[in-house]
Amino acid sequence: MSQLALADVMAHLDDLPTLPAVVMDLLNSIDQEDVDIGTLAKKVSYDQALTAKTLRMANSASHGLQVKVTTIQQAINYLGFQATRNLVMTAALTGCFPHGRCRGFDDRGFWRHSIATACAARVLARHLKFNQDYAFTAGLLHDIGRLVLVTCFPDDYAEVLEHRAAHDLFLLEAEHAVLGLDHVVAGLCLAEHWHFSETMISAIANHHGPDRQGAGFLAAIVHVANAIVHGLDLAHDSDELVPPVSGVAWTAMGLDEATYLHIFRETELHYGEIAAVLLA
Repeated sequence: MSQLALADVMAHLDDLPTLPAVVMDLLNSIDQEDVDIGTLAKKVSYDQALTAKTLRMANSASHGLQVKVTTIQQAINYLGFQATRNLVMTAALTGCFPHGRCRGFDDRGFWRHSIATACAARVLARHLKFNQDYAFTAGLLHDIGRLVLVTCFPDDYAEVLEHRAAHDLFLLEAEHAVLGLDHVVAGLCLAEHWHFSETMISAIANHHGPDRQGAGFLAAIVHVANAIVHGLDLAHDSDELVPPVSGVAWTAMGLDEATYLHIFRETELHYGEIAAVLLA
């Protein structure tokens, strides 16, 4: 195949699915404290799939709920606004892109990794007193460029996966070898096309390069969260390779070994709760 150019990716962005309006509202209101919860409940209620998954989460046994939740407003009241926001975004994104288009691409494995990274980033953010919603969302979206490539260039990306397996490479290396660009570039294009905030765009663009000037602390959190999830193998990827961790990002976390052990366990628990609902 001839390698892709940035213009090829840009030309296909309009062919991608459109995120539900409620998800765009949530993405644009991450740093707002005066969001109308009633309006959110109403918007979610218009989407039957999101409603069903939100209510299922609220009623899951892991939450020990004594009374069955039957409305979105009750679910928000019980789970809390932040947890509901995270659930709605995750449920919408996991159902937004088509599955099974790319030979060799494990759609469920992709979402297992993305959700787990979101959970790890949120746990890290809590320990670091950083905005947990930003961290969760950035973790969830960090590899969105892979979906761009899988959806727009399925045959080409199948070659990437074959090349990766044949040569035992990291995914970025295989993407560059076959395509001439990588999922980070594709993700940056989509983030800008969807008008994500500058903070979110920077995190997506720099999650493999948190040492770059201006990358930001959120990129470092996602970078470390990504490595943690690869190390824990929560995606159950047979070709799992733990990527090298930036010493700058690791040092920036300022956490000791005992704290990381707690973070590993919290990540597994948090991921298990969400995955039980969204990936069942």
